Amino acid sequence: MASPNDLADGLIAEGNKAEDSGRLREACERYRDAVAASPRYAKAHLNLGIGLEASGDADGAIGSFEAALALEPGNPFANYNLGNLLFRRGDPARAEELLELALKARPGFPEALVALSNILDSRGDSEGAAAALEAALKERPDYAGALYSYGIILGKLRRSAEAEAALRHALAVDPGFLPAFAALGAVLRGQSRIAEALECFGAARKLAPREFDLESAELFTLNFSEEIPDEALFARHKAFGERLEKAIPRRFESFRGARDPERRLRIGYLSGDFWRHPVALFTLPVIERHDRDAFEVHCYSTGTTSDEVTQSLRESADAWRDAAALSDDALADAIHENAIDILVDLSGHSGAFRLGVLARQPSPVQATWLGYLNTTGLSRIRYRLCDASSDPEGLADPLHTETLVRLPHSQWCYRPFIADVPTADLPLKKNGFVTFGSFNHVSKVSPRIRRLWADILGRLPGSRLLLAGVPDGPARDGLLADLEGAGVSASRISTVRYAVLYEYLRSLGGVDIALDTTPYSGGTTTCDALWMGVPVVALRGSRSISRSAASILSTVGLAGWVASTPEEYVKLAVGFARDETLLADLRSSLRGKMRASPLMDEATFVHNLESAYREMWRIWCNSGIR
Repeated sequence: MASPNDLADGLIAEGNKAEDSGRLREACERYRDAVAASPRYAKAHLNLGIGLEASGDADGAIGSFEAALALEPGNPFANYNLGNLLFRRGDPARAEELLELALKARPGFPEALVALSNILDSRGDSEGAAAALEAALKERPDYAGALYSYGIILGKLRRSAEAEAALRHALAVDPGFLPAFAALGAVLRGQSRIAEALECFGAARKLAPREFDLESAELFTLNFSEEIPDEALFARHKAFGERLEKAIPRRFESFRGARDPERRLRIGYLSGDFWRHPVALFTLPVIERHDRDAFEVHCYSTGTTSDEVTQSLRESADAWRDAAALSDDALADAIHENAIDILVDLSGHSGAFRLGVLARQPSPVQATWLGYLNTTGLSRIRYRLCDASSDPEGLADPLHTETLVRLPHSQWCYRPFIADVPTADLPLKKNGFVTFGSFNHVSKVSPRIRRLWADILGRLPGSRLLLAGVPDGPARDGLLADLEGAGVSASRISTVRYAVLYEYLRSLGGVDIALDTTPYSGGTTTCDALWMGVPVVALRGSRSISRSAASILSTVGLAGWVASTPEEYVKLAVGFARDETLLADLRSSLRGKMRASPLMDEATFVHNLESAYREMWRIWCNSGIR
């Protein structure tokens, strides 16, 4: 007569077949039968937990994994599965303990090492995460998931050439591994290989035309391209939004808050960048200074990175939700349940894709601001906050599905992450030649801007160019080759890798004039340069994203440093480089100009923002829309 465990094994085998065929309900029924046949058999509880997790019943899965461990505490697979699930549910401490137990019982367990790397990465230990992944790949060199994760971590460590190799290996192992396409496209974009990145995203879109997150990453990358006309770029965004909203219907028939135009409003901020990131830099003063008599502030953090800036934001908000593990449905439900009146997206097509949440329309009024200086393409995001310099009336409106709401002075509210770094003496005085610099991400250094920089340096034979944040490998090699090809000796070009924030700000002191990029202009770096006494020459482009530096310069009274044509850009840079007196005066006065400008007037900025929110709300209250 068969033992209870033998009976359970037969039922588990039937469940495995059903699960492999996608029949999850049937699989779970067989696993429950296995548990009933042998209640003290850890393997039966483990398989039921795996089946329940696959079918979306996380609570049931946790119960089954816990039952398996109660019977067999050292079971590596139960420890791994429970640890992996608890990490995604927001309990990294216990998850790490369980994964360590799994690895103790089964040294070199590849899946457990990958899960452990995710925990290490979430707390900023990229080196530790890389080591865990290297151990996993030593055990299984062709493990596509580990190769993918390794590529992501190598990218964070600025080891871009190795990241590219790991991701290409992952795709060689599994040509249909969509996340690896997205990650490879991001790595190529980060090396300023925009055309290759777009080819990568395009290939992924052909494989999976309904994977909206892949197309969103492609739309973001198109902003860096000089090849696509502005109207075509808008058309791509609009078509995306129409398809997304067709695929995802509105989820709610009505909203919870009273239709009272003057009542206290609940504002929700949605972002994956609530950490030491430019988005947080500009958001923190707003969260801190909101008038709590008129507004209640809720933050929904969809990122996995947490640091001291995260803690400041958390403490400043009235309510905080760690939402990275929530599905779009679950997050939309939470926002709706919280009765958020105005939901403000801070990411758009940049960063982790969560526009699916806004497509579900959890709030009556939805707006986008700050993180993506272009249209989202969605009609359910009613407004985009901007200013008259970044988005001139009549010029920018036809290229947006949103209604543009222009703040009175600026869309930016700047507070330096480190305010006490002293400005340095003007390098020109010591060196006898002018040093230009670029501190924008290398992905923004387009072919056109390289040609313009070469023209500037050609007209000033003694000048130098410092390029910051340029990783070794293809990005640096391509930059130097293009500039040398345009007649600029490599001896006049200096590149430095990414530096910690304090050193980055100090490195600005070695530059006399910063040169902005096109078609993707600088925002945070423009503010940082001005804060360190370094004026910026910018070229006002035809896209919203091409006018961010122009907006900032106009706000601090430096509109004369903004060119309207490429020829004027070169002329301004050369002319200002020859005016040592002006540069010396700006070196000592720019910080004061910033403090006195609307760019750093936090109280007025927040008041203007709140006035915009109030008007959005009044319009909705009077619209009759349910």
